[in-house]
Amino acid sequence: QVQLVESGGGLVQAGGSLRLSCAASGRTFSSYAVGWFRQAPGKERDFVAAITWSGGITYYADSVKGRFTISRDNAKNTVYLQMNSLKPEDTAVYYCATAQMPYSKRTMYDYWGQGTQVTVSS
Repeated sequence: QVQLVESGGGLVQAGGSLRLSCAASGRTFSSYAVGWFRQAPGKERDFVAAITWSGGITYYADSVKGRFTISRDNAKNTVYLQMNSLKPEDTAVYYCATAQMPYSKRTMYDYWGQGTQVTVSS
């Protein structure tokens, strides 16, 4: 079993940056792919980015490609989401989750964190 805790959210102006962290407990974390998803009020929880267990392959939603970077440090049991050039439409609760592979489908992920709020002001 894996427990996930997101942190690093906050309020930032458009064009600014934030780095989210997803800290995991559980000795098998390094064997899981990890994905980041986000959910704005009244909307579906959408895929943002995912990374393989080794960190060697990453995937991004078109809406964040070139602005966001996902990475991981298995020695620290942590996955990061560096978010640059933030836009008001990036405002959402951001969640990390684990899966066997770096899927873009939310339903393929099993363990989820509680989320961290990101608000981008214009």
